Amino acid sequence: MDNAHNTRYTQGWQKLKEIDGEVGEKVIAVLAPIAPDFGRMLIEFGFGDIYSRPQLDLRAREIATIAALAALGNAAPQLKIHIEAALNVGCTRDEIVEVFMQMALYAGFPAALNALFAAREVFAARGMADLPPEEVAMLETA
Repeated sequence: MDNAHNTRYTQGWQKLKEIDGEVGEKVIAVLAPIAPDFGRMLIEFGFGDIYSRPQLDLRAREIATIAALAALGNAAPQLKIHIEAALNVGCTRDEIVEVFMQMALYAGFPAALNALFAAREVFAARGMADLPPEEVAMLETA
């Protein structure tokens, strides 16, 4: 790896840890035996090049990311990771819910509902949801 790639990787790895923490590190670890080059590209391009740009702060980037993933409607695992990331960089539970409510207008109610259910799981796992114990247990087995 040349110096430019090494710098991008190092910068990307630090940004990944800042935003996603252990969850992001686990994603890269899971990719390693399957597609290590993909993991490297994700770190270098996604986090080293894009997330490191100064034009938007991390809160704005995560709001844009969860909105886009919600609008896709078929990226629940990635959405959950980025809901965690949004919380890690200072977004509130209410802001995240509001983003998904906004998505109902542009992506439709099914996409917004899927996003809200993903958020509910993340909030429950973090102890941020006012859910009865039986509902928390149901989410953990889903």
